[in-house]
Amino acid sequence: MLGMSLAVFTLLHVLISLVGIASGLVVMRGLLSSQRLDGMTALFLATTVATSATGFGFPFERLLPSHVVGIISLVILAVAIVARYAFALAGAWRWIYVVTASAALYLNVFVLVVQSFLKVPALHALAPTQGKPPFAIAQLVVLVVFAGLTIGAVRRFHPTR
Repeated sequence: MLGMSLAVFTLLHVLISLVGIASGLVVMRGLLSSQRLDGMTALFLATTVATSATGFGFPFERLLPSHVVGIISLVILAVAIVARYAFALAGAWRWIYVVTASAALYLNVFVLVVQSFLKVPALHALAPTQGKPPFAIAQLVVLVVFAGLTIGAVRRFHPTR
């Protein structure tokens, strides 16, 4: 784990994830108000890539659902980065960027909810397994909110430069 203890590596991974989520929420606000927010976008994309990549640094013996989410996230992020930087949001690349950036943020929040139900005692007591209604309801709310935000961002994000 890059020469770090598991505890330090975990802390670094969590901090990168939280920066990715926080910067992603700022980017989402920018998309909804048709602002490019170049620096914050770069931070969001870099930390979200780092979050997904560092997820593979934890010890494991078999492919886990978290790895599948990480792979999906990295593919989505690759498309977002190409749309934003290689194709400069031209034509259909504008909405492709918005959808993929939103999906990457959603996946980070999805994992945040999963980890919250695993690690926060009050939430874990409500749903000790992911098959319980409180967990499903929380994830459904997150999905619906992100679907609405993404639709709104696709409609509103029309940067001038």
